[in-house]
Amino acid sequence: MGIGLLSGLLLGLLAATLAEQQHPALANALAAIQPIGDIFKNLLSMVAIPLVATALFAGLAKLGELRMLGRLVVRTLAYFWATSIIAIALGFAIGSVMLPTAAVSPDKQTVLQAAAADPSAIQRATETLPTGVQFLVQLVPANPFKAAADGNLLPVIVFVTIFAIATATLPIERRTPLIHIAEAATDALIRIVHWVLAIAPIGIFALVAPTAARYGWDIVRAMLWFIAAVIVGVLLLHALVYLPSVALLARVSPRRFLRAAFPSMFMGFSATTSMAALPYLFDAADKNLQLPRPVSGFVLPLGASINRAGSALFQAIAVLFVARLYGIPFGPGHMLQAGIAVFLASLTVAAVPSGGVISLFPAFQATGLPIAGLSILMGLDRISDMFRTMTNVTGHLATATVVGKLEARQ
Repeated sequence: MGIGLLSGLLLGLLAATLAEQQHPALANALAAIQPIGDIFKNLLSMVAIPLVATALFAGLAKLGELRMLGRLVVRTLAYFWATSIIAIALGFAIGSVMLPTAAVSPDKQTVLQAAAADPSAIQRATETLPTGVQFLVQLVPANPFKAAADGNLLPVIVFVTIFAIATATLPIERRTPLIHIAEAATDALIRIVHWVLAIAPIGIFALVAPTAARYGWDIVRAMLWFIAAVIVGVLLLHALVYLPSVALLARVSPRRFLRAAFPSMFMGFSATTSMAALPYLFDAADKNLQLPRPVSGFVLPLGASINRAGSALFQAIAVLFVARLYGIPFGPGHMLQAGIAVFLASLTVAAVPSGGVISLFPAFQATGLPIAGLSILMGLDRISDMFRTMTNVTGHLATATVVGKLEARQ
C-alpha cells in the first residue's frame, strides 16, 4: 500500500508539472483511472456497514451484562472526548507558533480564491447540519435499513446496540444461535476484505495520483504553512497522546501498535474516510492486537462515527489560518469561543462532503470570521483531509486498544 501511495503522489505531481508546461497528456491519463480508485473504495464501503452491524451485534450480545456495557460506553466516550479537547488545544498552540510566520502574499491569496468553492453552496450545506435536538431525533432511525442504505452509520449503530442489548437479556440457549450467525457473517466479511487487500496498491494509486495531478505544486506551495502546521499537529497528537496512552494504559508497545495500525492509517490517508478503513481496523484489532471482539466490535464502529480528534485539530488550525489570511486579530477569547464550537461540532457528524470544513460554520459565526474563508478551505480540502482522516483512524484503534486492555484486566 505504501508503494501505491508514494508512486501515486510522485506521478501525480509530475503530471501537474507537465500540465503547467502545456503537456496535459499524463494528467488526462491519471484522471481517466479515477474510476478504478472509486471501485476500490466502493469495495471497502460495500462491506463496511454489514461488518459494523454484525461485529457490533456479536460483541454486545456476548457481554450478557448491562453493567459491563455501561462501563464500556463511559470509557469509550471519555477517551474520545478527552483526546478531542487535547487536539483542539494542541491545534491552537501549533497554529499560534507556526502560522504568524506564513507570509500570505496577494498573488497567493488569488490562487487560493481561484480554488475556492462557491460560498452559496457552503451556506446551503450548513443549513443541512442538524441542531442539537434534531441530531438526537435522527439518532433513532424510523427505518434502520434505509439508514444503512443511505450510509448513515450512527443510526445503524443505535439500532444494532438496542437489538444486541435485547438479545443479551434472552436466555443463553435463545441468544447463542443469533450470536453464532453474527460471528460467522463477520468472519465472511473479513474474508472479503482480505481479497480486496490483494488489489490495495493499485486502488490506492488510482485514488491518490489523480488528486495530486489536479492540485499540483502551486496549491501545495500556497498552502505550505497551513499544511505544515496540520502535519506537525498530527505528528504531535500521535507522539504525545495516542502512543503514550497506548503504552501506559494498555501496556502495548508503540512499535507493535504502529505496526498493527499502518494498513488502516494508509487506507484512511488514501481514501479520506474512516469507513473505508474499518475492515482494516477490525483485522488489526483481531489479529495483531488480540483485542476482545465485544470491545472492538463496539468501539471501532462508534469511533468511525463520532471520534474526530484529527478533524478537531485541523479545525483549530484552520480557524487561525483564515484569521491570518484575512488579517483579523484572533486572541485567547476568540480561541476559547472557537474551541467550544469545534468541540460541540465534533459531537455530531455532518453527513455532507467536506464535513470537517462545513462544521466550522458555527466557529466562524461565533468569532466573526468571514464565511468566504470556508470556501478557501473547502477548495483545498482533499490535501488536509488525508492527514486528519489518518489521525482519526489512529484514534479509533488507540481507543479500542486502551479500552480493550482495561476491560480485559477487570
